[in-house]
Amino acid sequence: MAKYRQNLPQLANRTFLSDGGMETTLIFHEGLDLPHFASFTLMATPEGRQKLREYFVRYLTIARRSGTGFILDSPTWRANPDWGALLGYGPEALRAVNEASIELLLDLRNAFETAETLCVISGAIGPRGDGYKAGKMDASEAEAYHAAQIESFARTEADMVAAYTLTNFHEAIGVARAAKAHAMPCVISFTVETDGKLVTGMALGEAIDRVDDATDGAPAYYMINCAHPTHFMQALNKGERWLDRVYGVKANASTKSHAELDESETLDAGDPDDLGRRYSRLTASFPTMRILGGCCGTDHRHVAAICEACVPQAA
Repeated sequence: MAKYRQNLPQLANRTFLSDGGMETTLIFHEGLDLPHFASFTLMATPEGRQKLREYFVRYLTIARRSGTGFILDSPTWRANPDWGALLGYGPEALRAVNEASIELLLDLRNAFETAETLCVISGAIGPRGDGYKAGKMDASEAEAYHAAQIESFARTEADMVAAYTLTNFHEAIGVARAAKAHAMPCVISFTVETDGKLVTGMALGEAIDRVDDATDGAPAYYMINCAHPTHFMQALNKGERWLDRVYGVKANASTKSHAELDESETLDAGDPDDLGRRYSRLTASFPTMRILGGCCGTDHRHVAAICEACVPQAA
């Protein structure tokens, strides 16, 4: 039975950390081969699973030392039908790897969870297509497409599902509807361009409002990921209703655009301390944003700096 599915502790007024840029860390720092940016392929071998455990332990150690909660997102951002097919994974193989990834996280929770460091198990979902380009599915097609992965997570002890790097509201609506149909709390995390808008040109607030309107507010909350704070701060205006629905941020280390990052052959890790200071200003201005992690280019050093800047007892 899922431990927190009926009562997500991060909805209370306390800070939760999450990991950084899993794929960029594993590729550029660990020297691992992740075809099509798919971390879930590491689940195929004992050595790969051990690499994933070591990756998460760095972050869990920071969370336990600072007395924060932690969101354990599975390495399954690419474990959906289209990307799976490119990697030779059919429906049953994808179901198996999605379920096994949750078992890996449960083992980590058993080892690290304390009364202060509550660990929430989250099944990570990615976009059907490229996370930097607008998809073409309507909401009904997106619901049908993502249902299989969400059903896989619902069969496990996962507490929730989280869809990261979504670029349009249609796919977000589909994910939210599929999650609701399987009684799974869900999180929707959009990415924005350097102008603070979705790649479609839609304002972030409008996208969130459209998803809430179409799903009767089904998502537990929203997040922003895969963009630097300088890209999205301009989209955050105090007093706007939709901001009360945004509970977290997983920002990029780099100030480069998505197009520039896509073409880069080296990792831009930015400045962890500067990122921490930006998060501090962000959380001071928008207190609902208390789920803090990183995305492309970030690693445990960035999350440690964010924690030190934003969590009083961590300083």
